Amino acid sequence: MAKRGKRYSAGKEQVDRLQLYTVDEAVSLVKKTSGAKFDETVDLASRLGVDAQHAEQNIRGTVTLPHGTGKSVRVVVFAEGDLARQAEEAGADFVGTDELVDKIVDGWLDFDATIATPDLMRSIMPKLGRVLGPRGLMPNAKAGTVTTDITETLQSIKAGQIEYRVERSSGIVHVPIGKTSFEEESIKGNLNAVMSALLAARPSAVKGRYIRSVAISATMGVGIRIDPQQFL
Repeated sequence: MAKRGKRYSAGKEQVDRLQLYTVDEAVSLVKKTSGAKFDETVDLASRLGVDAQHAEQNIRGTVTLPHGTGKSVRVVVFAEGDLARQAEEAGADFVGTDELVDKIVDGWLDFDATIATPDLMRSIMPKLGRVLGPRGLMPNAKAGTVTTDITETLQSIKAGQIEYRVERSSGIVHVPIGKTSFEEESIKGNLNAVMSALLAARPSAVKGRYIRSVAISATMGVGIRIDPQQFL
């Protein structure tokens, strides 16, 4: 078992792993126990009472964090002609088709999100599906990233729109909700936005408890459990 660092151990002593904290307490703790020398990402992990093996319970969508992600998002846009020009004017970091696809197939992954126009999906899917799919980077109509509305979609992603999807094996949704340098109110606002989106996405087929567990943590920090009843 890997030996934990002093900062992690010190943070762990301040957190009761058996306690279910309020949102206010958890956010305060995640900032207090953050000890890395860089601005850590605050992550949210929520286990849902779904069976993601069934298509109707395979939850996936997008949510805009009201206070942003705290990072500069690099976006690839697969488009041609006028839509390619729109993407460039709207601030896309990389725009192209075949050459861009080949570059990614060869191992280039220096970006955070992708958008594609519907007419190009048939040509890029065979080459990029296995590369981008497992990384959650493949354009997807359900997530709103297969679209002809390039400008609005690109601006939303740059402004703090993130994609969430439930892991098939565990039923967990794992997303970033900001940085430890954020004010507590900003982290709480982003947290509540994600939880509201997850509640709104509850499949009608799900019976019983839907939000099974909620926890937040900094990149190098300990997990802090939150009472899921606060979101119901």
